[in-house]
Amino acid sequence: MVQHNNFAVNLYTEETPNPETMKFVASKLILPGATADFPSPETADHAPLPKALFTFPYIKGVFIASNFVTLTKTKEADWKEIIPPMNYFIKTYLDKGLPIISNEHHIVDQKVQENLTEDDIVTKIKQVLEIHVQPIIEMDGGAILYKNFKKGKLTVTLHGACSGCPSSMITLKKGIESIMKRKVPEVKIVEAAE
Repeated sequence: MVQHNNFAVNLYTEETPNPETMKFVASKLILPGATADFPSPETADHAPLPKALFTFPYIKGVFIASNFVTLTKTKEADWKEIIPPMNYFIKTYLDKGLPIISNEHHIVDQKVQENLTEDDIVTKIKQVLEIHVQPIIEMDGGAILYKNFKKGKLTVTLHGACSGCPSSMITLKKGIESIMKRKVPEVKIVEAAE
């Protein structure tokens, strides 16, 4: 089980570009070096913290990274009403050192997973994503992961606040695509997986 140390946790919120998501940042590591995405309650079977968060009727998505939890709310819910109980709940949960995610849940390791058969271009793409793009995306409460690269087209997956964000396609095209083209000239286009 991935657990949190039994120390008092400070928690604060950050807005994200997606108006439906809010980032709850902890003063301690929650899921060191990894991310886990729970786009619906059905995906949280082996994840105690997300499962508990889904018991609140206004929560429809949970994303966890190293030191933050990004929550996606229902459209009719108001962040002004949600933030205080969510802040209290997450802080209390982490203070108690309760389990975050069980070993049965698939955790995505953010470190570049090298496959010996991958060519140098793909390795370079993954390094650029990890070093130059991921830190920017994490600041907005999300994550970006490599999916594949074929004939100049890089396909990535967006998680957390970036998934379903109205401005994510602008960020993808104007920000991420320009970084990738500059650092890896073989990349001609960047698209998000459906």
